Amino acid sequence: MQVTSLSPGSADALLFDLGRVVLDIDFSKAVACWAGHAGCKPEAIVARFVREEAYRLHEIGKISDEEYFASLRSSLGIGISDAQFLEGWNAIFAGEMPDIAELLPRAAKQMPLYAFSNTNRPHVDHFSKEYAGLLGHFRELYLSSSIGLRKPDAEAFDHVVAAMGLPANRIVFFDDLAENIEGARARGLTAVHVTSPTDVGTALKALGI
Repeated sequence: MQVTSLSPGSADALLFDLGRVVLDIDFSKAVACWAGHAGCKPEAIVARFVREEAYRLHEIGKISDEEYFASLRSSLGIGISDAQFLEGWNAIFAGEMPDIAELLPRAAKQMPLYAFSNTNRPHVDHFSKEYAGLLGHFRELYLSSSIGLRKPDAEAFDHVVAAMGLPANRIVFFDDLAENIEGARARGLTAVHVTSPTDVGTALKALGI
């Protein structure tokens, strides 16, 4: 992670991805759940799972949960129910990322915090309840399933920057995926690639937080 561009006074707002930046994600929990219901080995599901067009459409709210689970039923070759798919789908949340519960309120005292996540309606319903206290530090959540746009598309970043009402270069964006970091930087944001649990804290320290 590079923090050379970060210094006290260099940002007016912080924008956080949620998965693996604020909330820990463990997809193996979904696979284990589905395999248990289907009576197959988890490896068989892992080999067949791909983030294809139906996945993208589900994340921007263009298809229903039932339609997406039907596509999974077909691509994974398992005959489990929508309720069983949903159980596994929401099992991926593995708690808060280390130290984030201490870092967010500290940062929020100095500047507004926002979140921008590629996600879907059932995940939103789940994490909004399970992590309400932690997410309460964000002034606004920009969620792909609500705004109909997803990272790393340029129009998605432009939409969020416009909604925040700040110059892009005064926003520091945190994400764990390189493609999203590249997309953010292409639209003028200062971006921090989160590759370890200490990266957010290191960046905040560079910002004087």
